[in-house]
Amino acid sequence: MPNLRQQKKRVRITSQERLENLRYASTVKTMTRRLRTAVADGDQEQVAAEHRALVRWIDKAAARGALHRNTAARKKAQAAKLVSGAS
Repeated sequence: MPNLRQQKKRVRITSQERLENLRYASTVKTMTRRLRTAVADGDQEQVAAEHRALVRWIDKAAARGALHRNTAARKKAQAAKLVSGAS
C-alpha cells in the first residue's frame, strides 16, 4: 500500500494506463475477428475496409506502447495472410 502522495498518484495513473492498454489489445482482437468474418463471407469491399481499419489500429497501439512492435508486425502479417487468401 502506498504511503506517500506521489506513490498513490503513481498507482492511480498506472491503473488507468493499464486499462487503456487493455482496451487497445482487446480492440485489436475484436477487429481481427471482424476481418475473419468478412473473409468467410467473401465480401471483398468489407474485407478491404476491415483490414485497413485493423492495420491502422495496430499501428496506433504499437506507437503508444500498448503492443510490442514485433507483436504488431506479427498481427499485421497474419491479417495480410488472411486477406491474400480471400482474394
